[in-house]
Amino acid sequence: MVVGEEKMSVRKRLSKSSNHAEEEEEDQRDCAEESQEALSNGRVDLKQLISKKIKLTAEAEELKPFFMKEVGSHFDDFVTNLIEKSTSLDNGGCALTSFSIFEGDNNHRAKDLRAPPEHGKIFVTRRSVLDELFEVDHIRTIYHMFIALLILFILSTLAVDYIDEGRLVLEFNLMSYAFGKLTVVLWTWLTMFLCTLTVPYFLFQRWARGYHRTSHPVVHSFIHCFLFVVFQIGVLGLGPLYVVLAYTLPPASRCIVILEQIRFIMKTHSFVRENVPRVLNSAKEKSSTVPVPTVNQYLYFLFAPTLIYRDSYPRTPTVRWGYVTMQFAQVFGCLFYVYYVFERICTPLFRNIKQEPFSARVLILCIFNSILPGALILFLTFFAFLHCWLNAFAEMLRFGDRMFYKQTDLEGYHTVGVCDLQILSLCFSKDWWNSTSYSNYYRTWNVVVHDWLYYYAYKDFLWFFTKRLRAVAMLAVFAVSATVHEYALAVSLSFFYPVLFVLFMFFGMAFNFIVNDSRKRPIWNVLMWTSLFAGNAVLLCFYSQEWYARQHCPLKNPTFLDYIRPRSWTCRYVF
Repeated sequence: MVVGEEKMSVRKRLSKSSNHAEEEEEDQRDCAEESQEALSNGRVDLKQLISKKIKLTAEAEELKPFFMKEVGSHFDDFVTNLIEKSTSLDNGGCALTSFSIFEGDNNHRAKDLRAPPEHGKIFVTRRSVLDELFEVDHIRTIYHMFIALLILFILSTLAVDYIDEGRLVLEFNLMSYAFGKLTVVLWTWLTMFLCTLTVPYFLFQRWARGYHRTSHPVVHSFIHCFLFVVFQIGVLGLGPLYVVLAYTLPPASRCIVILEQIRFIMKTHSFVRENVPRVLNSAKEKSSTVPVPTVNQYLYFLFAPTLIYRDSYPRTPTVRWGYVTMQFAQVFGCLFYVYYVFERICTPLFRNIKQEPFSARVLILCIFNSILPGALILFLTFFAFLHCWLNAFAEMLRFGDRMFYKQTDLEGYHTVGVCDLQILSLCFSKDWWNSTSYSNYYRTWNVVVHDWLYYYAYKDFLWFFTKRLRAVAMLAVFAVSATVHEYALAVSLSFFYPVLFVLFMFFGMAFNFIVNDSRKRPIWNVLMWTSLFAGNAVLLCFYSQEWYARQHCPLKNPTFLDYIRPRSWTCRYVF
């Protein structure tokens, strides 16, 4: 009844808005007729025309917020009508089930809202959010503002160099140092890729084809599982780590190797995790065919911008090479942008720290001075990787699902079928920057990693133990994510300073429960952004201080404890 009444109110309001539009059209016709009459008489009443124009403009401005309010508050009803109509259509055999909507603030969130484990993530053809938003001139202007700020950074660098040293030369010493020894990075990546392409596929193929014939399937599975774990830990885990430490790669080069190491580990796990149940079901049904993917399918997956394996994905008809070039150009632009942020803001800030003991005063000043560069680095990292880099590879591979940083929000539905989920994934969604809760932010900030953690960490934890331990499963996911993030930072920076782990594991998890999905008011979006800016400032401040402290207070014979003991707390140096 409530839904029906709201639908009637929507129709009334929409009819009201259409009446406004009709009245506006009538006024325009009257204005045109009057102007024609005035012209036919050889006279033009400018005052009348101006008053008409002002009236129409005022009515249009009044209609704008009314329309936006209708779209924002009744979009759910529109999608509900769409789904209800779709249930009466023939959808090629997809099982459509009924669903119910829980209204109001006291709604009880359904726990099994996503696709069941046998279906997993559903890929559909859709564009990235920013590609759609950049078609709007108002949003495009924000992009232009960031470009203008980059130009000012470049001019500032030229001006400072000319005033201080009397030359107009752009040097990139910091960048050339950070990305040094790229030849080692290249052959390390190539070795990791070839090992990932051959070993997991070979082990899975041997296990799958031997599982149907062996008389000891448990022993057969245990041996291949053991070899796979040895490969994951020994080859993909310790191998790249040894290269990074043995060749003393600089920070950015280390980051490339470690991030690719983590990506390959997650890819191979997904490949095995998605295909093992298919082989077991085939053996259970005593099928004559063994469902082993082809090498081409596995190879495509290794380059596809997703961590969830499928035999096939939605594909776009053509490759827009101009679009690919633009995305890579924007990646390099963001890279230089980050360089100038460090060169013009961060480096002078940390190099000019006075020689004084580590105290609350120094820490507070450092954090507040790091808010602006931290916010810029946050936006640039998001745009460069989650939008430009992933979209470039998706376009080259004709990968259709471009939802890399936005996720469906199906909290209002109780029982949803597979086809329902596919329609809802196109309609019910929230941008991460509009989140009023940390729960939604974690789901939408990085969908690629979130999907992997949700299906292979959270869902598998509940399946292996019990569905009652949802809080424990969430805690385990936070622990895994925080540990991997801290591992990547520790190896890239050559020291262990678990600031990120503490922020992620304790404050991030606390905010996930406190600032949850029940928070809907705009003030919570303000608080979310405030905490994000503050958190990034803390990270930038602590890790930069520790980096410069270790550069200016080196130890002759450092022990293992020296790598995990903060040097910035005791170092005294003068720049």
